[in-house]
Amino acid sequence: MSLFSTQLSDIEKALEQASSYAEYRDACLAHDALSGANEWKAKDPCRDYDYRLIRKRVQRIKLAQSQHDIPALMSILHEGLHGNLGNIANPELLTHSKIGTKHLIQEFIDQVVSALEQIYTADEDVVDFYDKLTFFEETAHAYGRSCLMLSGGAGLGFFHCGVVKSLNEQNLLPSVISGASAGSIIGGMLATRTHDELLESLSAEFIYEHFKNWRLWGGLGNKSLLDSRALENTLIALFDLMTFEEAYAKTGRHVTVTVSPADLHQYSRLLNAKTSPNALITQAVRASCAVPMLFTPVQLKAKTADGDIVPYIPNRRFADGSIMADLPFQQLARLYGVNHSIVSQTNPLAVPFLTGARSHAKTLTSMTLRHISQLAKANSIFAFDIMEQLVPNRGGKLAIHKIRSVIDQQYVGNINILPDKQIRNLMQVVANPTLDSIKTLIESGERATWPQLDVIRRNTLISETLRNKLRALKQREARLFEHEPV
Repeated sequence: MSLFSTQLSDIEKALEQASSYAEYRDACLAHDALSGANEWKAKDPCRDYDYRLIRKRVQRIKLAQSQHDIPALMSILHEGLHGNLGNIANPELLTHSKIGTKHLIQEFIDQVVSALEQIYTADEDVVDFYDKLTFFEETAHAYGRSCLMLSGGAGLGFFHCGVVKSLNEQNLLPSVISGASAGSIIGGMLATRTHDELLESLSAEFIYEHFKNWRLWGGLGNKSLLDSRALENTLIALFDLMTFEEAYAKTGRHVTVTVSPADLHQYSRLLNAKTSPNALITQAVRASCAVPMLFTPVQLKAKTADGDIVPYIPNRRFADGSIMADLPFQQLARLYGVNHSIVSQTNPLAVPFLTGARSHAKTLTSMTLRHISQLAKANSIFAFDIMEQLVPNRGGKLAIHKIRSVIDQQYVGNINILPDKQIRNLMQVVANPTLDSIKTLIESGERATWPQLDVIRRNTLISETLRNKLRALKQREARLFEHEPV
């Protein structure tokens, strides 16, 4: 074996054995330096993106900045700024290096952020305050934003803790988040806890102390196999009587909990500060965790202006959110303008069939397999539609309808974070956890997130800059209104 191969092999071992993101990142940088990836990054031309367009856009932005021409800068950004300009978010670009991307792409992103800062701080004798506000409102809306979606997964859902822990430590948590079933528990924690509070709440010891006995056997003679009292008590301890609106006021995060109806002729619901501001997070999460047969469906609750707790959507009960809306991307897009998704996926119905590949299928075999799977899915949905029409009794129709909903869903996003194969153990799905099993799941979540952190930072930097500046301008506007004479 050559010296080069030995060194590369040693670095790959360091990647596998890294105990922190800092160690992992250093090993990635060393690998790219030795493998030749740095030379690839330094060369602009590549068939995976439109380097001429990006180069020209960088030149135009630099020229306007050097001339302090703020109106021209606003026009350049307004006319052509979107998340995948010139295909710079092409997954194929991620296959050439362990970390980072083309220097030209990084320069473009940095130049846009610099331009946004220059526009924000521009003299308001040159650019009126309300022109700035309009620019940032329109550009932020057009550019879109990222969301984090946490899937169902029962006992495997503690994997999400590691994902969220890594994102939180790197200040990369999107402000739009959804959680279904087990994911709704972590979503609820994100809704109700600040950055610093999350550092404690996402520890293995904290999670174990609260969920060590979530599975209590209820018996065959009851309406459900498991007794929900331990889970309910834990959720009350975590979220108390906080509403979605109160949680948003505390953390500023748009957190959605998905629930599925327990009857026919109803669709999944997204509970959040926009759609159901007064709904209690505790009951929403409890409903989202109500896996059919394991737990009974739940009556949602809300808080009145006087602080009284009352039924929410009376006469309706709700169950496991992952049945009909494991990853509610389209609904989040309508509500919050998201157009890019980060998915932490632990759903035992989906994970065995997914891979962590960073590129699209492009060989004849892989494309054929993808086409066959799409045909199988379409045919299955058609078959369940026929069966639902033919089955006469209501219970049978409901069961078929829910199975169809499970098959019809999309279980992946733009960036997918999946557990290692060795922890995709169905025994963990309904088992009470041990402290060691929770530590393993959290560490697995962290390690699975590390390769994606650089990509997430790059993909979210412009959108977060736009929204931070917009938020600051709106705060200034609010202060201006406060001091206006009546």
